[in-house]
Amino acid sequence: MVEKTKNTDTSEEVKPRSVRVVLMALMIAMLLAMLDNMIIGTAMPTIVGELGGLEHLSWVVTAYTLATAASTPIWGKIGDMYGRKGSFLVSIVIFLIGSALSGMAQDMGQLIGFRAIQGLGAGGLMVGVMAIIGDLIPPRERGKYQGMMAGVMALAMIGGPLVGGTITDHMGWRWSFYINLPLGAVALAMVTAVLHLPKKKDQGERPKIDYLGAALLTTAITSTVLLTTWGGTEYAWGSVEIIGLIAVAVVSLAGFLYAETKAAEPVMPLHIFRSRNFTLMSVIGFLVGFAMFGGVLYLPLFQQSVQGASATNSGLLLLPMLLSMMVVSLIAGRITTSSGKYKIFPILGGGLMVIGLFLLATMDTGTSRLMSGVYMAVLGAGLGFLMQITMLVAQNSVDMKDMGVASSSATLFRTLGGSFGVALMGSLFTSQVTSTMTDRLGPEAAVKAGSAQLDAASLAKLPEVVREAYQHAVAAGTHSAFLLGAGIAVLGFVAAWFVKEVPLRGAGASGGGAGKEASAPEPVVVAH
Repeated sequence: MVEKTKNTDTSEEVKPRSVRVVLMALMIAMLLAMLDNMIIGTAMPTIVGELGGLEHLSWVVTAYTLATAASTPIWGKIGDMYGRKGSFLVSIVIFLIGSALSGMAQDMGQLIGFRAIQGLGAGGLMVGVMAIIGDLIPPRERGKYQGMMAGVMALAMIGGPLVGGTITDHMGWRWSFYINLPLGAVALAMVTAVLHLPKKKDQGERPKIDYLGAALLTTAITSTVLLTTWGGTEYAWGSVEIIGLIAVAVVSLAGFLYAETKAAEPVMPLHIFRSRNFTLMSVIGFLVGFAMFGGVLYLPLFQQSVQGASATNSGLLLLPMLLSMMVVSLIAGRITTSSGKYKIFPILGGGLMVIGLFLLATMDTGTSRLMSGVYMAVLGAGLGFLMQITMLVAQNSVDMKDMGVASSSATLFRTLGGSFGVALMGSLFTSQVTSTMTDRLGPEAAVKAGSAQLDAASLAKLPEVVREAYQHAVAAGTHSAFLLGAGIAVLGFVAAWFVKEVPLRGAGASGGGAGKEASAPEPVVVAH
C-alpha cells in the first residue's frame, strides 16, 4: 500500500535528523502529564487552607483522573484519523489552558472544573507520546529508549513531591500549576518545529467521528472510575448509588460494544482485540497499573506512619523501587533491541511483581528501612520488565493505521488498573486499620484517634498507647493491601506465559500483518 510506504519513508527521513530532539520534546510532555498530580499532592493542604472546601478535596484529583481516562481513547482515535501531530499539539494547548486557569482559581468549585480541563489535555499527552514514538521508531529499535521513558517516570515520582513542597513554600501554591506553562511552551515549540509526520488522510476526505461510541465509552469509563473512587468510602458498596453506577457501567459498556460493530470509524476498533498478544498486554497493563499506583500510595504512608520518616522526603522513600524499575527497564530494552526477543520479560516481570508485593505484605512495625527498601527494589524490578514491554508488544500487534487506538487502549487499561488498585486496596486498608484500632483501643478511642493525621509529626504528639495502636493498625492495613495486590498480580504472571513471540517490526517493516500476529515482519511495500 502506498500510504504505508510513505509512513515508513517519512519516519526514516526524520530519524537521523531530528528524532532525538523530538524525543526530548515528547519526554517533556510526558513529564508534564505525570508530574502534575505528584506536585499537587503536596500543595493540597495549602490550597484547602486558602480556598476552603475540604469536603470537596478528593474531587481535585478525581476530576483530573476522570477527564484523563475518559478522553484517552478518543485522543487516540482522533490521532489515527486526522494526524498525530495536530492532535498532540491541541492536547498540549488544552493542558496549558487548564493549568493557567487552575492557577487563577478563586474557589474550590472553579479549581475542580479547571482541573477537569487540564485532565482532558493530559489524556492526549500520554497517548500522543506513545503513538508518535510508535510512528517514528520501529518496535525492534524502540527497546533502547525504554530507559529514557522509565527515567522520566522515576523523575516525576521522586521529584514531584519535593518540587511541589518547595514551590508551595517559597512561591505559593498557584505556581504548582503555573510551572507547567514554560515547560509546555518548550515542548510546544520543539514539536511544532521538528516533528514531521505524514497526513493520515488524503486532502478532501472527511472521515466520520464515532460520536455514539465516544459517548458510550465516556459514560462507561466515568461510571467505572466513580465506582472505584466512591465505593467503600463515600458510599457503601451495597448502596443505591454504587449499584446504580454498576448498572450504568454495564449497560453503557454493552451499548458501546454493539455500537463499535456498526460504526464506520469506531473509536476503539474491536478487531485489535483479536490479536492474542494485544489482549494479553491489555490485561497485564491493567495489573501493572493496579500494583504500581497502589505501591506508590501506600509505601510512603507505611514509612511515614510506622517507620517515622518525614513527609518532606516522601518521594525519596520510593527511590529503591524507582531506580530498580529504571535500570531493569533499560537493560530489558537493550536486550530486546539486540535480540528481538521479549517473551521472557513479561514472565520475569510478572513473577517478580508477585514476589515483591508478597514481601511488602510481610512488613510490620519491626521491619527496617533497609529491608523495606530491598522489598521495593524487587517490586521495581518486576515493574521495570513490564512497564514499557507491554506498550511495545501492544503496538507491534496492530497495523500502523491503528497505532493511536492501540496506544490509547493500553494507556487506558493501565489507568483503570491504577484506579481499581487504589480504590480496592484503599478500601481494604481502611477496613483493616479501623478493625485493628478498635481491637486495641476500643470503639470510642479508635474513632477519636482516627481523626488524627497519619504522619510522623502528628504521631509524635499522641500518647504512646495510641501511637503504637496507630502503627500496628497501619502495618496491618498495608499487609492486607499488598496481599491483595500479590493475589491480583498472579493473574498477570499466568497471562504472561500465553504471550506469543512475534518478531518485532524493523525499520523496513510497515506492520501490515502485525495485527494478525504474523510469523515474520512485512516488507516495506505491501499490497492488500
